[in-house]
Amino acid sequence: MPVMDGYTATNENKELSRIPIIAMTANAFKEDEDEALKAGMQAHVAKPIDVDILLETLTNVLTKHR
Repeated sequence: MPVMDGYTATNENKELSRIPIIAMTANAFKEDEDEALKAGMQAHVAKPIDVDILLETLTNVLTKHR
């Protein structure tokens, strides 16, 4: 993102908490996942995308976020 990264955008838009946000990034370490969750995202999916993991993550996030 040209102005700010996704972590900053999520952190600055806490009022959007009713909208689930999933990090999709090449940063695949546990620390990266922890940073995404700390910023307020509901999940983290590492690239390259594994479709089964993506579908499982979407299902988990969307069923918890009703």
